[in-house]
Amino acid sequence: MDISIIFKLAAIGILITVVCTLLKKSDRDDIATVVSIVGLVIALTVAVTMVGDLFATIKEIFNLTV
Repeated sequence: MDISIIFKLAAIGILITVVCTLLKKSDRDDIATVVSIVGLVIALTVAVTMVGDLFATIKEIFNLTV
């Protein structure tokens, strides 16, 4: 895990915010809502992957077998 993950999440957030703002200004509120939900799902997928890697590392460090 390094700092690039944080930059990826920030880039996703900024991109989704800009797209949603543009869509709301052009009276496409329904599409803006879908775009924000898709952005949230992408960000959560990245975060869940990071948490999975964290648990795998903890397992490896303490030699835990399940």
